[in-house]
Amino acid sequence: ASGGAGGMSTANGGAGGMSTEAVVRTLVVACPDWSVLAAGVGPAEPAAVVRANRVAATSPAARHDGVEVGQRRREAQGRCPGLTVLEADPARDARSFEAVAAVLERFTPRIELSRPGLAAFPTRGPSRYFGGDEALAASVAAAVEEVVAVLGWSGAGGVGVADGAFAAHRAAESAPVRVVERGGSAAHLAPLPVAVLGRP
Repeated sequence: ASGGAGGMSTANGGAGGMSTEAVVRTLVVACPDWSVLAAGVGPAEPAAVVRANRVAATSPAARHDGVEVGQRRREAQGRCPGLTVLEADPARDARSFEAVAAVLERFTPRIELSRPGLAAFPTRGPSRYFGGDEALAASVAAAVEEVVAVLGWSGAGGVGVADGAFAAHRAAESAPVRVVERGGSAAHLAPLPVAVLGRP
C-alpha cells in the first residue's frame, strides 16, 4: 500500500519495517517566497501577499520584522507598519514561474508543477546522466539561480533530493542544496514537528 505524503510505501515492509522499493527518488525545487517575487517586490522591501485576509507569503524583510504566514492582515501591519500588502494573484504567479519550469526542462521533461514556486521530478534518469544526485542538485540549483537572480532575488530557491517528494520538499526548505542519502529520509524527517504535515 502506498502511504501518504512523500510516497513512502509500506508494502512488504514486514513487522515494524518499511520497504523503500516503491519510493521514487525525487528532486524538489522550492521557492516559498514566489508570490512576493512574482509581484515585482524586492527581497529587501517588507511585503506580504494576502489571501482571504491572511498572509500567504512574505519577503525576507517582512519576516525579519515579525510578519509570518498565517497571520491576519491587521496583525501583520501592526508588527510591520511599513508593510506593502499585495493581493494574491495565482495567474500572475503561474506566468512568472514558467521561467523556472523552462530551465528545469533542460534536465527532464517529467516535471510536476504543484503550484507556482514548487516543482518536482523523479531523479532516476537525470541523476545518471548528470553524474549522481549531488551533481544533479547542484546543476539544477545553478539553473534556478539564473532565473531568480535576474529578478533580483538571488538565493530564493532551494533544491532538495530525497526518497519521496515530501522528504525532498523538506530538504529543499532546509538548505540551498540538500541531498538526503538513499534510505535516510525517515531519519531526516524524524526531528521535524508534526505541523509540517499541514493537516489539522
